[in-house]
Amino acid sequence: MGFFPDEVILLILARLPVKSLFKTKTVCKLWYRLASDKYFVRLYNELSAKNPMVLVEISDSIESKSSLICVDNLRGVSEFSLDFLKDRVKVRASCNGLLCCSSIPDKGVYYVCNPMTREFKLLPKSRERPVTRFYPDGEATLVGLACDLSRNKFNVVLAGYHRTFGHRPDGTFICLIFDSDSNKWRKFVSFREDHFTHMNKNQVAFVNGALHWLTGSCSYILALDLAYEVWRKISLPDELSYGTGNRVYLLESNGRLSLIQISDAWMKIWVMKDYERELWHMVDSVSLRCIRGLVPGIFPITQTGEYVFLATHKQVLVYHQRSKVWKEMYSVKNSATLPLWFSAHAFCSTIFPCD
Repeated sequence: MGFFPDEVILLILARLPVKSLFKTKTVCKLWYRLASDKYFVRLYNELSAKNPMVLVEISDSIESKSSLICVDNLRGVSEFSLDFLKDRVKVRASCNGLLCCSSIPDKGVYYVCNPMTREFKLLPKSRERPVTRFYPDGEATLVGLACDLSRNKFNVVLAGYHRTFGHRPDGTFICLIFDSDSNKWRKFVSFREDHFTHMNKNQVAFVNGALHWLTGSCSYILALDLAYEVWRKISLPDELSYGTGNRVYLLESNGRLSLIQISDAWMKIWVMKDYERELWHMVDSVSLRCIRGLVPGIFPITQTGEYVFLATHKQVLVYHQRSKVWKEMYSVKNSATLPLWFSAHAFCSTIFPCD
């Protein structure tokens, strides 16, 4: 039997889970060096980004412990822990294999970590001492993580309304941006009139060098261009229906912005075809008849052009667009206190360094 050429071996190794890849280090010197080889890392990360998964935090109300479950369309369900952070944290944002976590006991303490390689970075404290002045609950309303695979850098964005001690919020919108290249925070202040609901503030999409959030009124998308530090409003598709029973979610799909609208009977999916001209195209309209009982509590989390992952109170479902088949990928067995959609994030497994 002949040997495979090196390119074929690299393509096979680039499809392994990160843990399995690290186990291959002992095979030979070439494989040992792979995880630090720029070409291989880029290849691995590009392939991984095409296989988005769902990450859910399961909290056990009896033991008051939490664990992370990763639901993968190709490999099924796996579990991992953030115990290497040596802190109690909650995941606030996810992007290209990195997680941004905030410390539960210490307000204003943030980590960026790669749960697959178990590397992490404790972000320096912002000079903006009264970070607890964010309105209403002392934490930033918007938390965004932008992880640029091509440039090996990441940004963390904390934004929210400002409130001086003892006063009501004055409409001033503070934005703090951490840059991994400079290891520093920058701050800029603007005025925003639209509020962000608790549900959609975690739904942030990193596309075209900008972070995107859907506003609480679902009237437009708010984008923060990280290179120029300017906010931009992006319009929604004209055909979007408003009214009771219609919910709208912002996601990323293969490097483009995507909107999913869920009504009582239908799930409609739009993808932005032209970013500069803000042109949307409806790519699918899916009947929800066969999962009717779950519709009121179903939330889309991540997608590709082939499938959509959705979370309910206790389950993670996947809808395969070509075969039009629904599948249950995961179901909570313990007495989890919060619904799964409350702590669900899009995720992919990369070798992105965060130190």
